[in-house]
Order: sequence, then C-alpha cells, then structure tokens
Amino acid sequence: MAKYGKKAGEKVEKAMHERKEGTLTSGRSGKKVTSKKQAIAIGLSEARKAGGKVPSKKRLQQKEFH
Repeated sequence: MAKYGKKAGEKVEKAMHERKEGTLTSGRSGKKVTSKKQAIAIGLSEARKAGGKVPSKKRLQQKEFH
C-alpha cells in the first residue's frame, strides 16, 4: 500500500521546481528555501492542507524512532 497519494506527489514536485527556480519561500520567515528536505516538507504540508493522502507528522516521527 502506498504511503503517499497522487496529490502529495504533485505538491512535492511543484515545491521542488519552485526551490530550483529560487521562488520557494518558507511560510513563517518568508526566506528562500534552498534545502531539498525543507522543500519536501513544504510540499507534504501543502498536500495535507489540500486533503491529500499523507500520514500525519506525529505518525511519521514515531516510525522513525522505532
């Protein structure tokens, strides 16, 4: 079973393109995002808000430590 839905993949892809172009900014500070990991996190966050199939942050963190 897939961990992420189609919408999540599209949002992450869009965020990665924006990062490469230099137009992706963080939500709080408004600074440019240069990290791949941060771009992926932003894409997943947008997918969650849009109602995509993305595990909750809490669930992902629990699996990392076990």
